[in-house]
Amino acid sequence: MRTNIIIVVFAILALASCKKAGTQPGAVREDRAAKRMLQGVWVNDDEESVAFMAKGDTIFYPDSTSQPVYFQIVHDTLVLHGANVTKYPILKQAPHLFEFRNQAGDVVKLEKSSDRNDLLLFRHKRPVALNQNTLIKRDSVVNNANEAFHCYVQVNPTTFKVIKATYNDDGVEVDNVYHDNIVNVNVYKGAQRIFSRDFHKQDFRRYVPADFLESSVLSDIILEHAASDGIHFYAVLAMPDSQMSYNVNIVIAYDGRLSMSVKNS
Repeated sequence: MRTNIIIVVFAILALASCKKAGTQPGAVREDRAAKRMLQGVWVNDDEESVAFMAKGDTIFYPDSTSQPVYFQIVHDTLVLHGANVTKYPILKQAPHLFEFRNQAGDVVKLEKSSDRNDLLLFRHKRPVALNQNTLIKRDSVVNNANEAFHCYVQVNPTTFKVIKATYNDDGVEVDNVYHDNIVNVNVYKGAQRIFSRDFHKQDFRRYVPADFLESSVLSDIILEHAASDGIHFYAVLAMPDSQMSYNVNIVIAYDGRLSMSVKNS
């Protein structure tokens, strides 16, 4: 009897543990084979126009106004992590065929392009600048209400590794290693220091999706301007080898209080 009670207790604990793990952000299991199969340029079968290019974890669009988007394939669903998370049921997928249902309920049929000229449509896309292994120091002065404030920003390279899985030109998954930064920010009014802090990328976990944050690098913190509510900076959390980044507003009030929010593009 006692043995049975112990078994039941362990079963309950195991079930609770599984439920807890399943609710964590970014804990979904991707279909890596399907993601690898999607790599390349895809053409709309009906309109004979280039729809997008999938490279690594990013979907790029041929027009200059559409921003690249981080994507996943989970349980036969294409998941796009843009300003909003959108999901598209995948109907068929093969090395040269991709069919899914769009938000209007229509079936979109795509074929993988074999025309190398289609790649020219994506040449205007450039990765976000990523600070790697370089110590950067900035000393700036801003003014508010006839008072001067000295702002010091220092980007300190670390040995903290960020590993990003991506795909080479042969569609083979490889792991690329990058190094994260710690950014120190100090604000002085004359000889009085009103703010001092080291920023780590985990400080922005409330404003950046967990799966993106895990593969990103805290690239920089940029001074913008001084305003009535304080001195405005923004942090750049960039995905290596990608145009994708999250910018987070940082406002340091003149009494040293800190506030943060997602920066609208």
